[in-house]
Amino acid sequence: MNFDHTKEQLMVRNMVRAFAEKEIKPVAQELDASGEFPWEIIRKMGSLNLMGMTVPQEWSGAGIDDISYMMAIEEIAKVCGSTSVIMAVHNSVCCYPIYKFGTDAQKEQFLRPLAKGQKLGGFALTEPGAGSDAGAVRTSAVLNGDEYVLNGNKIFITSGSEADILVVIVSTDLSKGTKGLSALIVEKGTPGFTYGSIEDKMGVRASATTELVFENCRISKENLLGEEGRGFNLGMATLDASRMGIAAQAVGIAQGALNEAVKYAKEREQFGRPIGKFQAIQWMLAEMATKVSAARFLVHRAAWLKDSGKNFTKESAMAKLYASRIAREVTNDAVQIHGGYGYTKDYAVERFYREAKITEIYEGTSEVQRMVIAREALR
Repeated sequence: MNFDHTKEQLMVRNMVRAFAEKEIKPVAQELDASGEFPWEIIRKMGSLNLMGMTVPQEWSGAGIDDISYMMAIEEIAKVCGSTSVIMAVHNSVCCYPIYKFGTDAQKEQFLRPLAKGQKLGGFALTEPGAGSDAGAVRTSAVLNGDEYVLNGNKIFITSGSEADILVVIVSTDLSKGTKGLSALIVEKGTPGFTYGSIEDKMGVRASATTELVFENCRISKENLLGEEGRGFNLGMATLDASRMGIAAQAVGIAQGALNEAVKYAKEREQFGRPIGKFQAIQWMLAEMATKVSAARFLVHRAAWLKDSGKNFTKESAMAKLYASRIAREVTNDAVQIHGGYGYTKDYAVERFYREAKITEIYEGTSEVQRMVIAREALR
């Protein structure tokens, strides 16, 4: 693995960084406070090809490598966790499975507008009784003629009430457990598809985490993604690929908090000099910087393996496990360096602290990541 980034990768990073600093950072605190979905920003991201980053150009995507994509997520997360998770979910768990498992007709109908940023994507797996245990999915899809009839509900769905196109994991045969799961592409506005509660969350508050309700919702059998009964494998393959994106988000949140802590340590004076002159603060910053760099290397290693066509399941899980943990630790230290001010909403570190925690939960909890890593290590 070459640790030097290519000219193209640096161009992507610098472009996204400039966009994030200009368009997102000035409104990030306001978005967090209001919980308003950042549609204006998302549309601008679409015009910059950030909503179909790894989708090949033949399907209207940017066609870039996964390392560039990880760098882009990090740059967005450095200023706003909400916007970064909207972007990551759209790219990683909606565009990716449709490209990976969809027919050409499905790619033309669904992937192309997603990659152009004309439509927003989502992914629905979690249910009240099916979180880490994906095999416990009870949302049913019964084939009736040329249509599947969906009944059930999904919870904690990122962009759920805003997404135009969702990949939904359902059970087409409840008696078969994981072998009875399938994936369907469901469009917003389909009769029988409505929304329940929108969660009032601790962090990533502008990302619209929603309950989806299906009541005799009829979906064409042409919207079956992949093969019937292969939905569990499709879902797990999708999560393998998407975990590194959440790891990149965690790195970005941690880096954003570190940047704020360094800035504050240079400006805040106590006992007649900046607090950054004190060894206690210096050592905290040193540990924080080391953790962020180590997490970033794990993320880029997983992305490099994926770009190289090699197995990346273990490395993706490792990246998410470690990056999410250090995000929590680094943001905690950033608040500590800010002292009492860090506990107020006047400073971004308070928001970063709240945003960091979710990275240990969604796209597979840290406990699930340990299960995946152990399983791979014991093969």
